Amino acid sequence: MSRSLSAGRRSDRRPGQTTRKVLDAGLDELRESSYANLTMRAVATRAGVSAASAYTYFPSKSALVAAVYLRFLRDLPLRGNASDTTKTRVSATMRDMALVVAEEPELTAACGAALMADDPAVKPLREQIGEEVSRRIGAALGPGWPRAVHSTLQMTFAGALMTARFLTYQQIAGQLDEAVNLILGTSVT
Repeated sequence: MSRSLSAGRRSDRRPGQTTRKVLDAGLDELRESSYANLTMRAVATRAGVSAASAYTYFPSKSALVAAVYLRFLRDLPLRGNASDTTKTRVSATMRDMALVVAEEPELTAACGAALMADDPAVKPLREQIGEEVSRRIGAALGPGWPRAVHSTLQMTFAGALMTARFLTYQQIAGQLDEAVNLILGTSVT
């Protein structure tokens, strides 16, 4: 699996450094403004790179925001502690992923808009986000679980994110806990 956060390709001597600068600048811009007012030019200026360079790595603001969300997901701790019950690990993982941007309203709104955007540049990032969610759920479940359980949990999480415009993230996290209990059953430890 590629660990790249950029949606574009470029032969650059320091692509990782440029990508980080643009991601950091994009996050700072979102924290000070809104997704509607976010421009790649402003992000590029803040990052100290040319607009062409920023667009090379992130062809749209939706791709940039999706990459910011992916970075937040990847920075979460994995819940694989064998001393915890499976339900505890899976619930904590689902909660962590649901609440990762909950404290930042502009980022939350931007992530929702960006991930739902009909933007070809977002597609590879959505796939990477899906892979990351799958990896985290798999680590929390541990070995021996049927594929159907894993995919049901993954679909439950994806569906939960769709309710973000109607429920608070705390409500979503609570409903995810209830869903984990139903999916894994009351006797699972």
